[in-house]
Amino acid sequence: MKAAVIVTPGRISIESVPDPAPGPRDVVVQVAGCGICGTDLHIVDGEFAPAYPIVPGHEFAGTVVATGRDVTEVRVGDAVAVDPSLHCGECYQCRRGRGNLCERWAAIGVTEPGGAAEFAVAPVKNCFPLPEGVAPADAALIEPLSCAVRGFDVLPRRLGDHYLIYGAGTMGLMMLELAKRCGAASVSVLDPNPARLATAVRLGCSASAAGADELTRVRGWDVVIDCTGVREAIDDGLRRVAPAGTFLQFGVSEYRTRATIEPYRVYNQELTVTGSMAVLHSFERAGELFAGGILDPEVFISHRFPLDRYAEAIAQFRAGVGRKVEIVGPGVARDAPAPARAGHA
Repeated sequence: MKAAVIVTPGRISIESVPDPAPGPRDVVVQVAGCGICGTDLHIVDGEFAPAYPIVPGHEFAGTVVATGRDVTEVRVGDAVAVDPSLHCGECYQCRRGRGNLCERWAAIGVTEPGGAAEFAVAPVKNCFPLPEGVAPADAALIEPLSCAVRGFDVLPRRLGDHYLIYGAGTMGLMMLELAKRCGAASVSVLDPNPARLATAVRLGCSASAAGADELTRVRGWDVVIDCTGVREAIDDGLRRVAPAGTFLQFGVSEYRTRATIEPYRVYNQELTVTGSMAVLHSFERAGELFAGGILDPEVFISHRFPLDRYAEAIAQFRAGVGRKVEIVGPGVARDAPAPARAGHA
C-alpha cells in the first residue's frame, strides 16, 4: 500500500509499504479521512515519536476491510472512527483509570503506523461504529473532538461562567462549540489571524479580538483555555483568570516552553491551573456528539489533500492557512475548498 512516511525529522516521503494484517482482536481500516494537527508537526520536527521512520496520522476514520479471527463487534464494510490511544491497562496509572497517563503510553500514528496511508490497523476496542449518514472522511474530526471533551471533563462547567479561549484553530473552535452548550454566559475568542476569527464569529462567539486588551472584562474570565501552546498566549491567559477561576492548558507546547505563574495570586485568589492530556473515556461521547451534529464538517474542514500531497498539506498547516487540513482517500472530494468557504479559512 501507499503511505506517508516521516523517514527522519524534517524528511517526509510517500512510499510503498506492506499492507497491514489484523491481529486476533484487530481490524484493518481503509482510510477515508485523516486529519493533521499540531502533534504531527511535533513528530515531523523530531519530538514525540520515539523512533523513526513512522507513518503519522492519529485522527482518522474509514471503512473496515478486514477483521481478526476474534472480532465480532464490527464487520467488513462497517464505517468506523478510530481512537488512536493504546493503553497497557496494567501500569499504576491505568489501574487507577488514568489510561491517558499510561506509563507505557502509545498511540496509532505516533508510536505505531497511523492513518496517513491507504490502510491502517487498529484494535476493535478502539473503533467507534459510525451511524448511517455520517461520512467517514468527516468523522476524522471525532478524535480531536474527543480531546476537547476530555478538556471539558477537567473544567468546572458552572452555569453562567465567562470563557476566554486563546486560538481560533480547530481546537479553539471546538472548545467554543462545547462551551456554548455548557451554559456559558459568554465565550470570547482571541486569535491574531482575522480569517480564523471570522470563523469564530460565524460560530457564534460572544466577542472576538486579536488580543485580550481589546476586550473589556475588568474582573477577568472564570475559565481561560489556551489552545495555542504559545508561551506569550499562556502568560497572558494566566493573568486574565478571574478570582476562583480556572486556567486550562490544552494547547500542546514545545518541551522547552516555560510560562510564568504567580504563586501568591494562585493562593490568594484560589485559582486552579490544570491541563488535559489527549483522550480519556471521551471518544465514544465525542462520536455521539458528532453524530448528533455538534460540529459542521463544512465549517471545520477547510482543505482536503490526496495522500501523495501529504508534505504540502503539512506545510500549509504549519503556515496557519485554513482550519482542519485533511488527507482523504479515493472518491472523497479534494483540494481547495469552495469559494463560499474560502473567506472563513
